[in-house]
Amino acid sequence: MEVITCAFCKGKGIDPFGILSELAICQVCGGQGEVNVDEPIIKCAFCKGSGVHPHTRLACSACRGKGSIACKGAKEKCPDCEGRGFKGDENLPCSFCDGKGIV
Repeated sequence: MEVITCAFCKGKGIDPFGILSELAICQVCGGQGEVNVDEPIIKCAFCKGSGVHPHTRLACSACRGKGSIACKGAKEKCPDCEGRGFKGDENLPCSFCDGKGIV
């Protein structure tokens, strides 16, 4: 398990979009500014490591806002999405690799 900076709030511990209020805690890290990810880890292909679901103000559905994903056993680029993390519609992660971009 590796402790990394929360990608969704960029380590600040508060909701970066102030949806509930400017002082609301980050829904991903619970206000801690850090999250745990099982090792080995890679940057999320679907959100490109931002932790934010593309074109929204929600946490990424592939990495759950962490910006990184555990990649146990994964070695090759996903043949379905060609490593992009999405296929066709950018609003949904690739169903073959779950948005990781590797299999």
